[in-house]
Amino acid sequence: MFRLPAVSGRFYPSDPIELTTLVHKYTASVPTPEAVRVRACLVPHAGYVYSGHVTGAVLTRIYIPKRILILGVRHHPRGEPVAILSNGAWRTPLGDAPIDEPLAEALRTACPLLREDSVAHSAEHSLEVQLPFLQVLAPGFTFVPVALGTVRFETLVSVGESIGQVLESFRDEVLLLTTSDLNHYEDDATTRVKDHKAIGQLLAQNPRGLYDTCRDENISMCGLGPAVAMLTALNAWKVRRSELVKYATSADVSGDRSAVVGYAGMTFS
Repeated sequence: MFRLPAVSGRFYPSDPIELTTLVHKYTASVPTPEAVRVRACLVPHAGYVYSGHVTGAVLTRIYIPKRILILGVRHHPRGEPVAILSNGAWRTPLGDAPIDEPLAEALRTACPLLREDSVAHSAEHSLEVQLPFLQVLAPGFTFVPVALGTVRFETLVSVGESIGQVLESFRDEVLLLTTSDLNHYEDDATTRVKDHKAIGQLLAQNPRGLYDTCRDENISMCGLGPAVAMLTALNAWKVRRSELVKYATSADVSGDRSAVVGYAGMTFS
């Protein structure tokens, strides 16, 4: 499938020079220690003006291999609940990002729940907004897009176990890039309290704890499904080190503290 951009000009600039300049702004302003190798990371997917600085803080910090599995959410109701695209490319203003067909095929073989589905991906922004950052920071990469529209815990664990199995065979050759925003549209103080409860479970790498905490505390984490699947894979790999690189809310940019969205940038190594 050849996918045209769905949110260019809204979530990020449609002009390639302006877009490249903006990505450099969000990455060049970040202190750059020696790049660290990680198995996975968590980044947000809001408009760049709100969350680009959080994504930049994470991606500048880590070594980005040439193969990437982007695990995102399906915000829209149409399409398969566990959707993959296995061939073709996604276009952004910076060019075409090719899909890694061998990696996609390995994932489909390991996880029968994955369904080839262009509908689920056609308007989904959570995966698309990651691509310009990667095109600037890791030119020549290939990727596999997976969008999760389910919040059934057992399904998410099954997907995570399959991802863990496949990516373990690739070892350091693949980055599991998971995307989620945190609590939505409550006041800033409430959101920060709720978000740090979710972040605590993410740092503990506790998929059941994250799932139950978000449900019990009414934390509207839109990428709960991708995060649960990611943590399941991390547990399979016995990854123990996790780090909160940066936390922010939309109020840090807008100044409006009455209804905000939270953003976390994290690494897992």
